[in-house]
Amino acid sequence: MGFLDKAKQLLGMHDDKVDAGLDKAAEVAKGRYPGHEEKIDSAVDKMKGATGQGDTTAAPPPAEAVPGAPPTPPAGSQEHLPPQPPRSEQPPPGDRPG
Repeated sequence: MGFLDKAKQLLGMHDDKVDAGLDKAAEVAKGRYPGHEEKIDSAVDKMKGATGQGDTTAAPPPAEAVPGAPPTPPAGSQEHLPPQPPRSEQPPPGDRPG
């Protein structure tokens, strides 16, 4: 998984926090650039739609099931990760008595 994939995954998992940060940044920008409130709001709305699953304040769209496809795991779950092999009971090479 590349850096951008990981960043997108994290944004999706914490979309509510990203949206809150965008709202705070918008308030600062409105104070700094009076008269541009509409442009700032428009830009923030576009950014919210581009991050994670979109604006967390909006109702999520209904999920469409594809016949024969496995169910989608809930957001934030780790069910999509491949199973990990069992850990060896041996200590790492540097910790072995020699």
